[in-house]
Amino acid sequence: MRRSRHTLVGLLAGIGLIAGGGSSDLLEPSPAQAKQEGTILMAAQTPMVYDFTLNDIDGKPVSLSQFRGKVLLLVNTASFCGNTPQYTDLEKMYEQYREKDFEILAFPANNFGQQEPGTNAEIKTFCYTKYSLSFPLFSKISVKGDDKHPLYRYLTEQSQFPGEVEWNFQKYLVDRSGKVVAQYHHRTKPLAPEIVQDVERVLAAH
Repeated sequence: MRRSRHTLVGLLAGIGLIAGGGSSDLLEPSPAQAKQEGTILMAAQTPMVYDFTLNDIDGKPVSLSQFRGKVLLLVNTASFCGNTPQYTDLEKMYEQYREKDFEILAFPANNFGQQEPGTNAEIKTFCYTKYSLSFPLFSKISVKGDDKHPLYRYLTEQSQFPGEVEWNFQKYLVDRSGKVVAQYHHRTKPLAPEIVQDVERVLAAH
């Protein structure tokens, strides 16, 4: 599991030292320079998980900002996949940690093997009847390709764990500040030790 500790601030500071050799001009920029640097910093800012709004399984818009301050596990799901039984462990995990500000957000997607072909109503019936899910379930989206949802464009292109989603039930762990801190393979079960340890560690951090 890869973890990146590079920051934009550190990168810009390093560039400044190399380019300016530590001159005082860099410490006290002119108004024009400050304006230009401010523009650069603003342009370099990337979205956060909280910046996105998606429809829930009933078609009602949900801003992910309502989960601010909570630990999140984001999962792209499917109803007819070999990984679909992971719903059982996801529900167990949710029941175990939900009182500690933990949320699981499930995003059905039909990108892999046509394993989520149904309507939102059919997906809802399947998930609530067969698995009795109680965590948030969203309307079907695309997590790969030209029609990739902006949330997954962020996760796969701008987060600390870039790279396309490989299959159903790939997982992203998000800390209380909205930072993506871990990614897990689609075959890694939700109650695997590495996931449980990470969830407990992130929940304990304030």
